[in-house]
Amino acid sequence: MKRPRSLIVVVFAFACPAASCGHQGRPASDRSSTVTISIVGTNDLHGAILPTDDRGGLALLNGFVRNLRAQRVADGGGVLLLDAGDLFQGSLESNLTEGAVVVSAYNAMGYDAAALGNHEFDFGPAGDAVTPETPDDDPRGALKARAAEARFPFLAANILDEDTNRPVQWPNVRPSTIVNVAGFRIGIVGLTTAEALRLTMPANTRGLTIAPLAATLTAETVRVRQSGATIVVATAHAGGTCDTFDNPVDLSSCNPDEEIFTVARQLPAGLVDAIVAGHRHAGIAHEVAGIPIVASYWRGRAFGRIDLMVDRASGRVQRHRLFPPREVCAREDPRNGRCANPSNGTDGPVRYEGQPVVASEEIAALLAPAAARVRAVKERPLDAEMEHAVPLWKQDESALGNLMADWMRAVVPSADVAITTSGSLRAALPAGRLTYGHLYELLPFDTQEVLIALTGRELRRVIEQTLRQPDRVLLISGFRAAATCEHTRLHVALRRESGVVVRDDETLSVVTSDFLASGGDDVFTPIVPLRVTRSDGPLIREHIADWLTGSARRWRAVDLTPTARRITYPGTRPVTCETP
Repeated sequence: MKRPRSLIVVVFAFACPAASCGHQGRPASDRSSTVTISIVGTNDLHGAILPTDDRGGLALLNGFVRNLRAQRVADGGGVLLLDAGDLFQGSLESNLTEGAVVVSAYNAMGYDAAALGNHEFDFGPAGDAVTPETPDDDPRGALKARAAEARFPFLAANILDEDTNRPVQWPNVRPSTIVNVAGFRIGIVGLTTAEALRLTMPANTRGLTIAPLAATLTAETVRVRQSGATIVVATAHAGGTCDTFDNPVDLSSCNPDEEIFTVARQLPAGLVDAIVAGHRHAGIAHEVAGIPIVASYWRGRAFGRIDLMVDRASGRVQRHRLFPPREVCAREDPRNGRCANPSNGTDGPVRYEGQPVVASEEIAALLAPAAARVRAVKERPLDAEMEHAVPLWKQDESALGNLMADWMRAVVPSADVAITTSGSLRAALPAGRLTYGHLYELLPFDTQEVLIALTGRELRRVIEQTLRQPDRVLLISGFRAAATCEHTRLHVALRRESGVVVRDDETLSVVTSDFLASGGDDVFTPIVPLRVTRSDGPLIREHIADWLTGSARRWRAVDLTPTARRITYPGTRPVTCETP
């Protein structure tokens, strides 16, 4: 058996100003000339197959999809169901089966295709090993096993085999596919983020490389159109972030330079009809360079939707309609259609496409054995209590991030400092008695403790490198770093928690993860090769769980709220020092 590896979603009501509705079109009124194809997009499920607080869960999601399918059957249209990657890694229910329970549910729901995300590589070889341990271990064994079980293809046009410089061609993994929906041939092209290979265990992606997204999508779209597709949709494990959804052509709440937006602007006009995006765990329901793009946060809490109005004669898209991320919930406030708390006396059952949404009994039955299998493990109490809930915040230094770094150092008394990244954290901690399930949701990755030796000079270079990156948040314990600009040069000064200066020539023992020590996230890239002093440590999560079980400690708000930042720097990240 695989060792245990291991959001609030804001949904805005869609209100299109009269002056900006023309680009979207309206539901087809002339059914003799157009047909509606509804694209439903999900992304970054991370194994969250079950609901939490009446939100999410694949059984309830399938209720929404069934209502939409029924509506399209009634009007002669069809539904295209796509996922933008990172399906498996993140929950006990999924991780103990290396994602098999997710594939079973997606098969039953009728998914048409899924992109490969970076976390699809996390499980490594099929079985207990997280990375290859013998020459016979296939580093992609678990992924290939899941692909073989799927009744839909996994798509990866820009993941290349270094030996052939061609897209990987594993069983049921290919660059694109063509499906027939409502009589139309629709090409689907899969992509993954340019940073995919450094955001999973490097040992599992050796021999692979990533091709540029826009150029790959352009070439593959031309190929599938030459093969007879009149509509092309990309499902891409690459994303962006937007905060409001009331006007799809208004990108003022979006970060315009994020990956999927850049890809859309680089495509020839009219080549790609729609994009289902992911990876950033954020929402998108916007039009960029004429292309509708959706992304729907993460962990199955919402889905995206694009309606394409297709000319019946030519099979070409005439116009589209974008919908904001639709939260998956069981009850809603009838006054505004938003998800409601079950204790609210005014709420009622959710309706979608004019009908009540009913959770799928078939999907619930498929998921029940996996849920039963891990229930006792998740409910095991740890001898620790949180005075208050600690939210997940991954964009900068946070109370939760500092706590995790402190815990990593506390369980390894010989370590002077601890270093990890915010990407290792995946959930908030609730108030009250902690359970193993809470800790697992927070730390779902099977990363091992590694001890390395760094000089003060090397540690400064690590901090400098991280501050120059826009999206890599370092979590530290045992020292403080202060970055300043000296003319055009970034200078970092280090002090221990006692206030003693860390000299460039002194050596510190650093506890970190095998993921980072082997090159993940590029944290230690400036100082490779590393001097590893211990590589056979326990899983970080399991060591912390054992330590908490014996701690009998109550963690108070004052212990968790940082009184001062552990890493200070001028301006915002990425830090640059301008010429005065």
